[in-house]
Amino acid sequence: MSEYLVLIYESEAAWEKADGETAGTMMKEHQEFGERNGAALRGGNALHPTTSATSLRRDASGKLVVTDGAFAETKEALGGYYVIEAGDLDAAIAIASQIPAHFGGVEVRPIRDVG
Repeated sequence: MSEYLVLIYESEAAWEKADGETAGTMMKEHQEFGERNGAALRGGNALHPTTSATSLRRDASGKLVVTDGAFAETKEALGGYYVIEAGDLDAAIAIASQIPAHFGGVEVRPIRDVG
């Protein structure tokens, strides 16, 4: 079995405009996803908006530069993730395809074993 990181990218503007009923429905769908796929889930979390992010980079001289905001400005931002275990990429895609991402989509990436 391999582990995969499933990144959930969605429009933060759409989330901000969503009414309470829409947000509640989506959270319920995530709960149901977790119940259906509990055996494969290894972890996951929702993230605060990109306005709460802090980015760290090194400049040409190697000095650390700390800035407010996300690493990159995009239409869709990383809003959460799951770590799943699956037999292969096709199985990981089958699980990830069930994740509710009404305002965007998901990305599936294998986790590299560096041990």
